[in-house]
Amino acid sequence: MIKGGTWWWKTITWLNFEGRTSLQDKLRNLDWYTIIDDCHVYFQNEKVAEIYQKNKLYKNLLEPNWIDYKKFISKKLLPDNAIYVIVKNTLYIIEIKYQEVAGSVDEKLQTCDFKKKQYERLLRPLKLNIEYCYVLRGAWFGKPEYKDVLNYIQAVWCKYFFDELPLDYLWLPIPNND
Repeated sequence: MIKGGTWWWKTITWLNFEGRTSLQDKLRNLDWYTIIDDCHVYFQNEKVAEIYQKNKLYKNLLEPNWIDYKKFISKKLLPDNAIYVIVKNTLYIIEIKYQEVAGSVDEKLQTCDFKKKQYERLLRPLKLNIEYCYVLRGAWFGKPEYKDVLNYIQAVWCKYFFDELPLDYLWLPIPNND
């Protein structure tokens, strides 16, 4: 717990994603977070997380720790959003899929297990836990024809959310509203 805040079991706060919105933008819209250099996330003057998008994962996390991705995986992975939450020592990979018509995203959803394992290999030297999730457009991916792939995502220990990402999943603090 952070002074003046509470953790996940006390909150029902969600980040709503409409289309391809960055995690930084979503957190900036909440008065209780400060984002510095598009990376460092502060809650009440205490650093609680770091955000990495696309190549920033390599530039701001791997390179400063002298990690050459080619020694662990054969091709770069470029996450839509990744957030390292300090209190959990966990890097959350968050892929936003806001589909409106049939296309290749349908098959991309089936790659979560492979990608999570690749991230685990890549980040093993840092001893980080890895969580992998999708934020999906519910109006599209909530259709019955997606039942099997949604079940698969859960079966391989990945997660999905429709339209919103709960802060409690990320273990990010919120202010006390007592």
